[in-house]
Amino acid sequence: MAITVLGASTTNFGELWNQSLRDLIREASLLALKDANLSPKDVEAVFVGNMLSGILGSQEQLGPVVTEELGINVSATRVEAACASGGLAIYEAVNSLLSQRFTTVLVVGAEKMTDKPAEKITSSLMAAGSDAERQAGATFPSLYALLAKAHMEKYGTSEEEMAAVAVKNHYHASLNGQAQFRFSITIEQVLKSTKICDPLKLLDCSPITDGAAAVVLTSENSKQKTVNRHVYINACETATDTLGLAQRESLTELKATKLAAEKAYKKAGVTPKDIDVAELHDCFTIAEIMAVEDLGFFKKGEAGKKFLQGETKLGSKGLITNTSGGLKACGHPVGATGIKQIAEITKQLRGKAEKKQVENAKVGLCQNVGGSGATAVVTILTN
Repeated sequence: MAITVLGASTTNFGELWNQSLRDLIREASLLALKDANLSPKDVEAVFVGNMLSGILGSQEQLGPVVTEELGINVSATRVEAACASGGLAIYEAVNSLLSQRFTTVLVVGAEKMTDKPAEKITSSLMAAGSDAERQAGATFPSLYALLAKAHMEKYGTSEEEMAAVAVKNHYHASLNGQAQFRFSITIEQVLKSTKICDPLKLLDCSPITDGAAAVVLTSENSKQKTVNRHVYINACETATDTLGLAQRESLTELKATKLAAEKAYKKAGVTPKDIDVAELHDCFTIAEIMAVEDLGFFKKGEAGKKFLQGETKLGSKGLITNTSGGLKACGHPVGATGIKQIAEITKQLRGKAEKKQVENAKVGLCQNVGGSGATAVVTILTN
């Protein structure tokens, strides 16, 4: 049984100082319900993706925040899996529908990050790292820099190839009116930007972001009709790996992504060659290079060159990735990211992505990662 995406929405992403976390949750939820042609009373359960509200906002009970804003009294569950919180909320919602516990549910992801100092955000995000990594003073830029160094050493991946990922995603974001960074950049600008942790520079890294996204999901036998072309979730799978990099089998791939993808492809009855458009977890440019390899789109060690040649960019032939601008340029409000990915692919498969529309998009994929790869969620959608 497939699951239908009835409604999808995304707020603006960026430094939204005039909006609280509650404001963002309300906006995204009501927009998704409007898109689904439903009212709050039609929602049977709520799933909330969020990582940092307890740490940054001293509010751990977000489920009732959503239901309070919508004026309903239904089951409401907060889901946390670091930066994969949104994707895992989708996973839990899909399974609740497949089990026939509910017929129609709302999934909302939100994060309010820009009101706190950068050092507070950095240390808070490392709550998703291992104890040893925190004790050593590691940050996620440093952990992904280690992954980048390993990939460069094994496959010859260059800084220019990583920069090409940022250039592509900024171009896509320039076509997205809700993105945090709506401007193009050049490879030279990436290479000359401030070094954060060698070899990663400022423009290799996703930003600190406020934002929310929401989707309304229903079981396939629902009679609900909307003006939108129906989009279906054919598979949503998750897998895990060790928290710490030191315990990993390999530093040039994310095992959790590979395992989740294998299950998702099998369940959906598709192969990597069938995917037309994908939203990938490019928290750092090396992450998208690893993602397209782990997902089977390119052979290991070849992805960097493909990006440098302009592949996966709008207008090129074959797979197109991160039409939203990705985490790098659209922004990365961590709990919302996985749900924003679903909303973007839904627009693409409906044919309503406007300037960033992928021609004849029929099959889409989302890959949402928690931490440095301890959690991964892979979702496949069709129209």
